[in-house]
Amino acid sequence: MGDALKWLVLSVVMLFQASTAVLWAAEAPNPISAVPGAPSFSVSQSELQDLQVRLDRIKQQVSQANNLSLMVGLQDSVQLYINDIDTLQSTLLPEQKQLQAQLDVLGPVSPVEVGAEKSEIAMQRADLSEQKRRIDASLTTLAALRASAAGLIPQIAGIRRSLLESEVTLRSGSILGPEFWSPLFSPRKDDRQRLSEFVEQAQDALAVAWQPGKRLATVLLVVLALAIWSWGRRVADRGLTWLCIHRMPEGRLRRSSLALASVIATVLATALAMQLLFYALTRQLPLTPMLQNFSDEFEKLIYLCVMITGLSRALLSTEHPSWRLPTISDSVAHALEPFPRIVACTLLVLVGLAQISNVSGMSASAILLGRGVIALVVTVLFAMLFRRANKARRAVVVAGDSPEASTTLAGLIYSAATVAMIISLFALLIGYVSLARFITYELVWGFLVLCGFYLLIQLLKDSFEYLFSAKSASGKALKQLLGIGDTRLEQISIVLSGVGRAALLLLAIISMFVGGVGVTLGQLFSQVVAILGGDGLRKLNVVPAHLLNAVLALLIGIYLIRSLRRWLDNEFLPKTNMDPGMCASLSTLFANIGYALVILLTLSSLGIQWTNLAWIVSALSVGIGFGLQEIVKNFVSGLILLTERPVKVGDLISISGVEGDIRRINVRATEIQLSDRSIVIVPNSQLISQNLRNVTLGGSAQGVASLELTFPLDIDPEQVKNLLYDTYCEHETILDKPAPMVRFSKLSPEGITLTVTGYVSSPRIVAATKSDLLFEILKRLGAAGIALATPAPTV
Repeated sequence: MGDALKWLVLSVVMLFQASTAVLWAAEAPNPISAVPGAPSFSVSQSELQDLQVRLDRIKQQVSQANNLSLMVGLQDSVQLYINDIDTLQSTLLPEQKQLQAQLDVLGPVSPVEVGAEKSEIAMQRADLSEQKRRIDASLTTLAALRASAAGLIPQIAGIRRSLLESEVTLRSGSILGPEFWSPLFSPRKDDRQRLSEFVEQAQDALAVAWQPGKRLATVLLVVLALAIWSWGRRVADRGLTWLCIHRMPEGRLRRSSLALASVIATVLATALAMQLLFYALTRQLPLTPMLQNFSDEFEKLIYLCVMITGLSRALLSTEHPSWRLPTISDSVAHALEPFPRIVACTLLVLVGLAQISNVSGMSASAILLGRGVIALVVTVLFAMLFRRANKARRAVVVAGDSPEASTTLAGLIYSAATVAMIISLFALLIGYVSLARFITYELVWGFLVLCGFYLLIQLLKDSFEYLFSAKSASGKALKQLLGIGDTRLEQISIVLSGVGRAALLLLAIISMFVGGVGVTLGQLFSQVVAILGGDGLRKLNVVPAHLLNAVLALLIGIYLIRSLRRWLDNEFLPKTNMDPGMCASLSTLFANIGYALVILLTLSSLGIQWTNLAWIVSALSVGIGFGLQEIVKNFVSGLILLTERPVKVGDLISISGVEGDIRRINVRATEIQLSDRSIVIVPNSQLISQNLRNVTLGGSAQGVASLELTFPLDIDPEQVKNLLYDTYCEHETILDKPAPMVRFSKLSPEGITLTVTGYVSSPRIVAATKSDLLFEILKRLGAAGIALATPAPTV
């Protein structure tokens, strides 16, 4: 019955497979006949010409740009252009591969093709070759355009640096002089005219949006944008807060998630409100170039101010002190609470006016006036903020509350900010207005970077702490999956958290130098990628797509080595005739070689070419020659110990006054266990270069149990000799061959000294044997009435 059931099931399965194959064959089109009519994506010649014209226009704008804001916008245009080309290339590459695969199926042209079938194949081959030729030509042109556009990015960066240097080193009038304030009280005629043109264009744009028949829609859109900006932000904040409280685990992770949720709600609500407001004003007619430039710059400014208020509200958390991430007191948090909003509103007004002067093309004196006022007001606000914070901290100390824990990093940030404010004020007084404005912007940017990355670092730390916690569900799953304990799980959490925080700190440092006020997240990301993916790293041929392969190769390699080592230690080596020391040496040597191969495999998976590691080898050679020579010497000595085996695990050795059993031979040092179970770590080089006594080398070493006793002069030497000899012979651990012996060692006024010697099977039992012999000898001497000699008194 069982065999019949098996045959029935097997028949059903085979019938199902056969029917499925028939259906697939019936539904699948003929690949040869379907090729000529298959749609193929390609880039037309007119599209390539448009891309070339677009690139030429960007180059012309770069050559004519004369201020930093225009250069930032052109850099965005170049990056968008590169992204468009990448999109086209990513679309063409699959087509190219498909056509090549189809041509490979058809094969090369045969010498003679006759008959209808062969002529059809020839036509298909010609059609496919023509399609592939067009796609190859398009890809070649796109690659050339992309390379030309990519070359603009470092050129724009160089022009920006030169413009910045010329601005910050330009000396104008001091803020105490009347010439500095003259554009405010007696503006020039051309400045008034340019401002009037900007106002007229703005009025025209508003008039178009406010024309009859469109007013109701404009009002509704503006009201909706304002509602989202104010009421919608609160709703989003409460919704994300509810999610964090009810979906995130209780503890530090929930606290950091609440802070991040507050920032996300603020930014999302502002972005949606800005899009609605922009649509309300431009849905009928696009903005003029002047208004468009102002709109782009003012949008960046709004996001900057929103980030200032959002991060400060998330980190200070005056409404919920238990959610606060930094270790600051409530009084200090309440003292600092109004300043971020004041700074944000001040920047929104003053920088917005300065942007109007920039886009309208006002005179240099008007632009310098705006920069000076921004630098002066913002520097004064930061000085007031620091003074308020110090006053609140002193009040906490006077009140007897526990003061805040100060760190070295906080002290360095405070000192750097103080020095920057002093330099900014001094630059304003001596006439370097642009330098003061640059320092002020860097202060604001530094505040954003430090607060933002502090929040990310805390979130990363808390996430790893929860994910690898032995009490969490994820931690329990990892323990069961990997078979590790709580200590190892905690170590993994600490290592991953440390690596993540180090990476974020590196990104923060890079962002401090490459970013600034008015830089978008996309620009910042592209600049960070440009730095991290520079020529030095690009030569290593590290491709992001290979990172997953490298990580998998590392994890799988380590798992295989550990599994094979356990198999060697527990199954294979115990079944051989090798001694335990040899087994331990082979296991350690296998693990060392395996880990080295895994590292090489990981680097190969990353795509790193060994010819590109010459600079790393050169740096390591210098380090080895100076600081790493001891480590390398011990490593090589460890390999010699594992291969030549002058000593092995389990040997009893004596070196430099240290005597004990070798417990383990590591890569750098050897562990020696003493008789009291303590461990002495001896570098491997000492075992090679110094005189070493291996007591158990060869496995046939015997121990010597020797005692030296002094008796009075009036004893019978023969009686004592026989007593000692019999005691040794009757002891179970004393060997018969060589036989024990008693020697007359010394005759002195203090007495007669006899030395009795016997051999035991192992040096490890000498101490225990001597102890047993002494007990037995003293017992027999007492029974025979023989006493040991008494030492002469010392005068």
